[in-house]
Amino acid sequence: MSPHTATTAAAVHPLLADRWSPRSFDAAHTLSDEELASLLEAARWAPSAFNAQPWRFLVGRRGDGTYLRILDALIPFNQQWAGTSSLLVAAVAEDRVENGVPQPGPAYDTGLSVAQLALQAHALGLHAHQMSGFDADALRASLGVPEGFRPLSVVAVGALAPAELLPPKLRERETAVRERRPGAETFFARTWGTPLPVRP
Repeated sequence: MSPHTATTAAAVHPLLADRWSPRSFDAAHTLSDEELASLLEAARWAPSAFNAQPWRFLVGRRGDGTYLRILDALIPFNQQWAGTSSLLVAAVAEDRVENGVPQPGPAYDTGLSVAQLALQAHALGLHAHQMSGFDADALRASLGVPEGFRPLSVVAVGALAPAELLPPKLRERETAVRERRPGAETFFARTWGTPLPVRP
């Protein structure tokens, strides 16, 4: 059992319990073509409302132009660790509009697709770290993302490296115990008429 395995209130699949988001990646690791294809295929088969499949991915391997452009669009905090990952993937959603009103579905579906990519990475013995800390306009401009498509997240993928390679503050985060809010404060399942739980 990994020290990062979640302490869950009920049994869940090990793929879920053991998944976590490290920042220390092996700078010498290279993703194989087969591994990359597997990650993208897992993302491709995510659930999708009306099978619209609004997700698009911009994929960069460490050292290539796409990777460097994605890295440049990250906020400085993420730049200090993400550059050792084997892969940087920018997830983009096609914002469909009906009757002039943007639909919420594309972002939700794209999130599902990214989640499947992250789980497949873990199944392959790799790790994925999803980030919202990036400049969407800079990424759009540098990678030529067309109108009607919205950058939502960036995912770093790679092989795990020792936490000791990180700067001290990041090392603290890397080795911290994983936590989640208690289920009673998260889920609204209740008997009708009873008040919802309120956090103090």
